[in-house]
Amino acid sequence: MFTTFTAPGFGPVHNRRTDGRPCRCGVHHDQDDENLGTPLNPDTYDYEAAVLWNAHAGQLWRRFSTYLRREVAKRAGLSQRRFRDHARVSFAKVAEYQKRGAVHFHAVIRLDGPGGGDTPPPTWATAELLTDAIGAAATKVRVDGPVIDGRAHTFTFGRQLDVRTIRSADFNDGQELTERAVAAYIAKYATKGAETATGALDRPLKFAAELAQLDISDHARRLVRTAWTLGARKDLEHLRLRAWAHMLGFRGHFSTKSRRYSTTLGALREARAEWRRAQATANKPSTDTTYVLAHWVFAGTGLSATEAWLAASLHADAAPSEPHSNRPDQEGTVA
Repeated sequence: MFTTFTAPGFGPVHNRRTDGRPCRCGVHHDQDDENLGTPLNPDTYDYEAAVLWNAHAGQLWRRFSTYLRREVAKRAGLSQRRFRDHARVSFAKVAEYQKRGAVHFHAVIRLDGPGGGDTPPPTWATAELLTDAIGAAATKVRVDGPVIDGRAHTFTFGRQLDVRTIRSADFNDGQELTERAVAAYIAKYATKGAETATGALDRPLKFAAELAQLDISDHARRLVRTAWTLGARKDLEHLRLRAWAHMLGFRGHFSTKSRRYSTTLGALREARAEWRRAQATANKPSTDTTYVLAHWVFAGTGLSATEAWLAASLHADAAPSEPHSNRPDQEGTVA
């Protein structure tokens, strides 16, 4: 099954309705409209919950995967211990940022035999059974979050859950797709980070003052600032929100998979290393050839605009120092 898990709502945002009706603001937004995903009223948007949901999204997925195995076993009439002898749930997922800055997951979820993808699934393993189990597990799963200023946070998936059978006519206007085509479809999200979705940052922050000099949207700026502010709390140190403020609080891997879904990541790394070694050997120049590695280009001197601004702000109150003299003083020494 190809499944999409979304985040809950944190406040109304500008969007494009699928029924052709205008946005709540009364405008039909274009696909490239910069207002898409931004709050209708930033002052009432729950930035705190949005950042904390991103920070707990990975934990929410891990708990869902546990619940899913329980739901499949229950529908098969098996205990969780006996379920391992009959079938195995495998998955591969990627994380994507929505325009509003919330993470959601695309996942290929599969029912295999007890040996994984190399063994056929049991006869009772149907698309209908897996679809029902996914919906039940996604509805039940929840993660208790921190209590901030008397407000207790609890995190769940959003109500929008899309589950489609890969080998069916649910895709592409009735045209059946293969697993390879779906894998290619979700692979594109590997290059889509917070900076491409929300116009936020592509690197960690060192100082909060950097936000004033960055060319980002007001919505992204408030999300980053909220993560930075929450990161100063002692009771949230384990979330490392300041280190991941540029990712809007999300600190998980963009891609994960279960152990038996396919080949291991270690095998893929070894294959890439072997390919690079082979390429290096094939392209090695002969002893009679002058091999040019690179050329140098003058980039400039001095501080960048951001560094100059930061240096000036740090030393704004300091008294100017007296210039040194290069002439001998009355003692005959050089000052």
